[in-house]
Amino acid sequence: MKKSAYKRVVLKISGEALAGKKGFGFDFDVLKKIALEVKDLIAMEVEVGLVVGGGNIWRGRTGEGMDRSTADHMGMLATCINALALQDALEGMGVMTRVQTAIEMKEIAEPFIKRRAVRHLEKGRVVIFAAGTGNPYFSTDTTAALRAAEIEADVILLAKNVDGVYDKDPNKYSDAKKYDKLSYIEVLEQGLQVMDSTATSLCMDNSIPILVFGLETEGNIKRAISGEKIGTLVCKK
Repeated sequence: MKKSAYKRVVLKISGEALAGKKGFGFDFDVLKKIALEVKDLIAMEVEVGLVVGGGNIWRGRTGEGMDRSTADHMGMLATCINALALQDALEGMGVMTRVQTAIEMKEIAEPFIKRRAVRHLEKGRVVIFAAGTGNPYFSTDTTAALRAAEIEADVILLAKNVDGVYDKDPNKYSDAKKYDKLSYIEVLEQGLQVMDSTATSLCMDNSIPILVFGLETEGNIKRAISGEKIGTLVCKK
């Protein structure tokens, strides 16, 4: 069993990743794959907080002509659906999991309470943070940065559909350059699509490194946690 380079992490997974190649809804093979990799992290005694987006069900900007707050609240509810799906996949593999939401829905999840979340992590339970920050106008990227700061995580693992950060879209440009390491300031000044600027600034203010890597390659989450050089690391240079 490989040794982890980190003790406590926040794993951020996009909602789109859960849809796989279907583009909408759930690819249950992807859910199973993610659950298996998270189970490996628990076996390595890593404390795992998980933030998932809602883009496989609803994206706020999809609501053309809709009030922004309403659209964003719909997106928060989409993240709760995804959180429950991930919880079911994890517990089906024997991994104890708790869902904590920023909007109270006590019949299906706990409210987010920092000390309770930390206690769950210390007991080896995965904690899935859902419903964003509970406020409109903030993304799930910002949620990941906020929760990482609150629980004092060592790193944010940002699992995406691309294998790192590029100077331009690698799906459109064959000469796109991949970065191995960037500073927070470089990300902000160059407008690189790592996390939104609010999330990046929050990570910079709290010295939380961000490791961006591809989710599609099997075993990448474990490689990231083991300290292997994959993806792009964003930190203080």
